[in-house]
Amino acid sequence: MYEKEIEKLQEIIDDSHRIVFFGGAGVSTESGIPDFRSADGIYHQKYKYSPEQVVSHSFFVRYPEAFYEFYKDKMMMLDARPNPAHLKLAELEKAGKLSAVVTQNIDGLHQAAGSKTVYELHGSIHRNYCMECGKFYDAAYVKNSEGVPRCECGGIIKPDVVLYEEGLDQATIEGAVRAISKADTLIIGGTSLVVYPAAGFIDYFHGKHLVVINKSETGRAVKAELAISAPIGEVMGRLKV
Repeated sequence: MYEKEIEKLQEIIDDSHRIVFFGGAGVSTESGIPDFRSADGIYHQKYKYSPEQVVSHSFFVRYPEAFYEFYKDKMMMLDARPNPAHLKLAELEKAGKLSAVVTQNIDGLHQAAGSKTVYELHGSIHRNYCMECGKFYDAAYVKNSEGVPRCECGGIIKPDVVLYEEGLDQATIEGAVRAISKADTLIIGGTSLVVYPAAGFIDYFHGKHLVVINKSETGRAVKAELAISAPIGEVMGRLKV
């Protein structure tokens, strides 16, 4: 399946020298991490509060216990491992073909696969800081803590993830925009392109090849040279570097 599309994608990659990959939740679903918006995603499960409420800044401040109960159970999949998409992107970077990964995911799987230049628009579960003294804590400490994780100073630890009502990190935005604007090829994968401001980043691309790989239709009408409706790991895993 997808033989012609993968052949075309291979031609594009062979022709490229500054690829940027822009990815969303669909990149990690093949690693067993649930997404938010698909039919069986987190938004469609039944909770006392909606997931959108829970992962908001105001909810974190008012109900840290309920926030952490949901966050640890549904968003901290520490046993997840990189899939063929993550691994192929790291391989492309090592070969000098790919200049950056821009991701909406917070799972750290791109780095686990070996990618070096990764712009995490929504932060990472692997960085956690005390709100009082700023001390760093890793994901395992947070995941294994009882209830609300606390620092040795007594302060509440907050994950370095961008919650609803919070702004994106300015340095990350600038790095991502710079990479996309200099790319000769932009591959968009595993994202519905409905979350702003992240989805607007692709407007900075003025290169030669635009590719979309996503199981469902994207939320934006992008004029892609190539669109492949398939699981991204399945597609990327068949590419040659």
